[in-house]
Amino acid sequence: MSRFAHPAGDRHAEMLPHERPPLAPADLNRINPAIWPRTSARTDGALTVGGVDVRDLAREHGTPLYVLDEDDVRSRMRDYATAFAGSEVHYAGKAFLCREIVRWLQEEGLGLDVASSGELAVALSVGFPAGRITMHGNNKSAAELTKALRAGVGHIVVDSFDEIARLGYLAEQHGKRPKVMVRVTTGVEAHTHEFIATAHDDQKFGLSLSTGAAAEAVRRILALPQLELVGLHSHIGSQIVDTAGFEVAARRLATLLVQIKDEHGVVLPELDLGGGYGIAYVEGDEAPDIKELADGLREIVSKVCVDAGLPVPRLTVEPGRTIVGPGGITLYEVGTIKDVEGLRTYVSVDGGMSDNVRTALYAAEYTAVLASRASEAEPMLSRLVGKHCESGDIVVRDFHLPSDLAPGDLIAVAATGAYCRSLANNYNYLPKPAVVAVSGGSSRVIVQGETEDDLLRGQL
Repeated sequence: MSRFAHPAGDRHAEMLPHERPPLAPADLNRINPAIWPRTSARTDGALTVGGVDVRDLAREHGTPLYVLDEDDVRSRMRDYATAFAGSEVHYAGKAFLCREIVRWLQEEGLGLDVASSGELAVALSVGFPAGRITMHGNNKSAAELTKALRAGVGHIVVDSFDEIARLGYLAEQHGKRPKVMVRVTTGVEAHTHEFIATAHDDQKFGLSLSTGAAAEAVRRILALPQLELVGLHSHIGSQIVDTAGFEVAARRLATLLVQIKDEHGVVLPELDLGGGYGIAYVEGDEAPDIKELADGLREIVSKVCVDAGLPVPRLTVEPGRTIVGPGGITLYEVGTIKDVEGLRTYVSVDGGMSDNVRTALYAAEYTAVLASRASEAEPMLSRLVGKHCESGDIVVRDFHLPSDLAPGDLIAVAATGAYCRSLANNYNYLPKPAVVAVSGGSSRVIVQGETEDDLLRGQL
């Protein structure tokens, strides 16, 4: 029996519909523009991005390799700036951050969110204006807050009562009066993975609206003259495609704005609704339309505030994945191909959970194709796996590749621009791959790949 056939009466027939492997696509060579970078194409059978043949990228830079379509990323930055004109757009640096990304942000006029001293250091190292930076984090250290104060970051989002006291003390010590926002957990149920849903009460982020903790945080900040309370912040989760949750969060935050006005006579001028907007990873995924999202958020905030007799606050959003995710791909070289009769074929590549841990961490789904050539061979149910010593080292769980796949072929995985390099690790002492930017038919390294010498550096 061939390695790509499913025998009649096999275990697949006994599975529930949601457990069955996907149907083979009509065209294994198709590059879906809703999933792949905007400049992606097939030229003489091979995948090209930014006008560059992936075979040339692999020869020059090796594999695994992160490839970032500069034109795609910049165009999405401009899309947000246009859709949210009159509001603030701050890129969520945790999605993927390096000096070159910071330069693009500055040139395209966006702000930046950072969640650590290290991320702040990247931004400051290339002269990004500190006033356009917001500092996040549920456990900011005194050193991190001090660095933010000295740099003059535009906003600090406070996340706990401890932090309010800590920041108040440090602000007084350094003669600063930072603008602060309260991170509010609104209780909105985000339909996403448990680990990336962040607005329910039972988790580490923010101060609860329902328990009164958020209102108490406001009281404590207003009691400290060294802090300037300017607004409220909310983030309901990540990879969210249903915008209804954002509207519910906006209503609840507006209600708190009314409570603050009634209790303290204070009208807060800013409202930050966070990010978390989803992208398309596989066929059938739908990503929110950015203009519709912008119009919808502005409309609901305006209506609630006008109904309550409040001036409409300045709106801020924090997209990360939707800016950098679709423009990134990861290139791998096929090593071994192992058929498990009657089930699927395991295709092993030269990376894995060290360069993309999202499948193991979140059960993330991806689209992948044979990238170094086109093929008209029959589809073969495949599982793309890495080279790590873990059975959970899976990059793409179930998809189809051509049955003439061979060692040395290149596989490209789409939509890996967000959170793959950020979460990369050195498990089994694999070096982290390089990141190259492509545009106009040329490529350049924007983050150097690690070597084994890098892995040994610092060891005594």
